[in-house]
This record gives sequence, structure tokens and C-alpha cells, in this order.
Amino acid sequence: MEDDGPLLSIGELARRAGLPVRTIRFWSDAGVLPPAARTEGGRRLYDTACVARLELVATLRELGLGLRDVRRILDEQASIAEVAAVHLEALDAQIRVLRLHRAVLAVAVKRAAGNEEMTMMNKLARMSAVERRQMIDDFLAEVFDGLEPNPSGAARWALAPNLPDDPSPEQVDAWVELAEMVSDRDFRQHVRQVTDYGIQLQANHRLEDWLEWVKENAVAAVLRGCPPDSAEAAQVVDLVMASAPDGQDRAGLLAGLEAFTDPRIDRYWQLTATINGRPPFPSFSRAQDWLLAALRANP
Repeated sequence: MEDDGPLLSIGELARRAGLPVRTIRFWSDAGVLPPAARTEGGRRLYDTACVARLELVATLRELGLGLRDVRRILDEQASIAEVAAVHLEALDAQIRVLRLHRAVLAVAVKRAAGNEEMTMMNKLARMSAVERRQMIDDFLAEVFDGLEPNPSGAARWALAPNLPDDPSPEQVDAWVELAEMVSDRDFRQHVRQVTDYGIQLQANHRLEDWLEWVKENAVAAVLRGCPPDSAEAAQVVDLVMASAPDGQDRAGLLAGLEAFTDPRIDRYWQLTATINGRPPFPSFSRAQDWLLAALRANP
């Protein structure tokens, strides 16, 4: 043993390694750091090989490996890379959970959530991807049951919100709000009514084209900064009504807009874009609001 230097007592080893004696004694008793020898009185003695082994044990423990995995590595039953790969996957999962918890807490602070809302938010955020998808599928199934929307409309609704595994607080907040929205019976029924109305418009191409032209004029008026109660707005209303299909008048257009304009639908698409990490969908809510106000101001 002379070539390996002097043997160290457990206290000397602890001071050299900067670890508590009780930790080294525990690891020694667990079999991951057996002593090189013992004194006649049974005290443990450690050589330089034990020092190197202790450094490796301490490093592996700092990285979160349990004593069972440490022993497997030291006994060459598994490589460090193999064990590290398993622990890396586990750590990634823990990090995702912690980030989700943080996002939920950030939303709770933002909303000044109470006990019930906090519980609800945590439950919604922790739903599995399958459970979240099922919630949206149930919503869409009820909305479109027996209806055949046009291909472009169906494709848009098929872009279901998909909360990522590592969501931001904004995405968690959007998912919670959207989940509450699609669970609302009134919202489901209204979306179905609007969808049904859109399908009916497909059968009347002239009416569908006219309504699209009306929307374009409303968008242009908004972009020009035209007040809805101005003389210019009255001219816009007169212009679009002059080319209205038979049976369409201002009162009918106003009633239709009031019945089928729902800011929650536009909000649904904004939330979906946030959850999916996409740019927001084009919104015509300002144009619809302008047209409603212009029709009311110019009966």
C-alpha cells in the first residue's frame, strides 16, 4: 500500500472530499464505497482508489442518481451513458411538469384565482393530450352533427387547439379559457346556428357573394376610419343595400348580424392560435361591429 500513499481514516477522507462523515459512512454501509482496510479496532481506512471512487459517487448522486444505479455503474453492470440516458428522460419529464405547474401558478396570479378556479385550472392544464383532444372532438361533434360545412370551413375547424407539452403561461391561460368556452352549452348551440346559416348561404350563391361584398365594404370603412354614424357611413349602407338580392333589406341584414355575430367565435380562433403557437387568424369582428353600428345609426 506504500505506492498508493497513506491510508485515510473516515474523518480525514471526509475533510478531503468536503463531505459529512455520516454521508460517507452511509455510502460505505450501502456497499458503494467499501473501505480498503480496517484497523485492529475495526475503524475504516480508505486509500487513493477509494478517494477516486468517492468523487464519482458524489458526482453521480449530485446528478440525481439513486444508490442502486450508482452501484450498478461501479460494479460495471451498466455504463454511465446508459444510466444517464434514463435519468435524462426522467429529468425532462420532471422539468415539463414543473414548467406546467409554474405556468398554472402564473395564470392564477394573473387572474387572482380563488380556490375553486385554481383547482379547475390545474385540472384542465394537467389533462393528457388525449383528454384535451377528446374535449375538442366532443365539442365539434355536437356542433357539426348532421351538418356538412363547406370544405374551407371544415378545414379551419379541424385546426384544433393542441396544448404543447411545455406550454407558456399565455398558452395555459388560453387553454383554460377555451376549455371553459367549449363546455358552455350556449356557445355550442350558437356555433351550430352560425354554421347552419353558413351552409344555407352556400345554396344561394348570389346572397353569399353579396354578403362577402358587404363585408369588404365594412372592412374598407374601418380602415378609412369612417365613423359608423357619419354621412359617409350612410352612403356605404345605401351602396351595399342598393345591390342587395331580392328579399334583403336593412332590417333583415341588421337582424341577421345581431343574431349570428358572436365575439366568442372570434375569441375561439384567437385562443386557438395562441395555444398552437401560430399567428392569429384574420379577424373581421371590427368590420362586423362597424356594420352593425352603421345599420343602427342609419335605419
